[in-house]
Amino acid sequence: MGNERGNVAALLPIGVFLVIFLGSGIVTGDFYAMPAIVAFLIALLVACFQNRDLKFQDKIAIISQGVGNENIITMSLIFLSAGAFSGAVTAAGGVESTVNLGLSILPAKVAVVGLFIIGCFISVSMGTSMGTIAALAPIAVGISEKTGFALPICIGAVVCGAMFGDNLSMISDTTIAAVKTQGCEMKDKFKENFLIVLPAALVTIILFFFITRNGDFKLAEELNYNILRVVPYIIVLVGALIGINVFIVLVSGTVISLIVGVATGSLAVGEMFTAVGSGVTGMYDITVISIVVACIVSLVKEHGGIQFILHLIKRSIKGQKGGEIGIALLSFLVDMCTANNTVAIVMAGPIAKEISEEFEISPRRSASLLDIFTSVGQGLIPYGAQLLSAASLTGLTAFAIMPYLFYPILMAVSAILFIVFRKAK
Repeated sequence: MGNERGNVAALLPIGVFLVIFLGSGIVTGDFYAMPAIVAFLIALLVACFQNRDLKFQDKIAIISQGVGNENIITMSLIFLSAGAFSGAVTAAGGVESTVNLGLSILPAKVAVVGLFIIGCFISVSMGTSMGTIAALAPIAVGISEKTGFALPICIGAVVCGAMFGDNLSMISDTTIAAVKTQGCEMKDKFKENFLIVLPAALVTIILFFFITRNGDFKLAEELNYNILRVVPYIIVLVGALIGINVFIVLVSGTVISLIVGVATGSLAVGEMFTAVGSGVTGMYDITVISIVVACIVSLVKEHGGIQFILHLIKRSIKGQKGGEIGIALLSFLVDMCTANNTVAIVMAGPIAKEISEEFEISPRRSASLLDIFTSVGQGLIPYGAQLLSAASLTGLTAFAIMPYLFYPILMAVSAILFIVFRKAK
């Protein structure tokens, strides 16, 4: 890999993945018809056939070193731990209680604003935008029916709230991937990230309040919740923020969730391990994808592909701010191609790390930009899982919801302003 310009041909496996993954979506009209792992395995096969100067056994050794990287192993274990917590807290009734608690204290005249704020809290607590949308979409339908507000506005508020926590939550797979690929602490990335997205969230609240200011809403049905079932979320959030080791936080949250579930009668003793197991298995896909992507990136880097991208970026941009813009653009484009922000971070992460080191960008800044701009893409593309889920749960089309996705757009604007005007670290 001695060529300073790198080798564009080394990027062929990534091109193959994009052609197969996007091509199948375009042909079938379903961007999830082709399982991402299948497309990645084909791309890995292509990478293995490249560079005949290296023996196959040598390529296996390179792959093994890449997969054995401390960050990859740690990321995979955190994924599984986060899955265990998610499964336990959901089975214990934590999701339902948290949603109902939020709606119970919701002022009547700010129902849509409340949907956004509750979505923010739920997504930060749960670590999943998809779970947030699934929990709040039916409530958004009810609010639309009772207030007369257009359903796209209500579900748009839900999607915006879901995307808020998707890149802030300590147990979100995107946060885990961004932090581990860039080599920074979660609490540092959270602080950096929060300062950038807070203005976007505040302006989003103002916009939703303005367009729904004349509405009124009262809940007729009783919303039952148990404050104890909300406690595990609070413990995980606070523990992660004050810097306790993420494994300790997640394991503690899982154990407390199980105890609360049994104590409140929402979870039988015999169901505890099943609940944890179902949560863990739910993270298998992204864990395996992360491992296979690490294999591909190892070979792409060895063959000169990453060096080519770095040379291209260095030729096109200058200085720290230019490097940050490069990371932002790279993150956004990869997410547009993969329609999965976690996969996009895993793919773009090693390249972003090289860019950050080349332009002296702090790991927490590069991790924030990675997470923010993949979430921007994920929150806007009509073929992404979030919009497709919101549309299917409400009988709308993704395009009907898109005009009300204020937060992802404002998040991009806020991040760009931070790049331009804030001193780099």
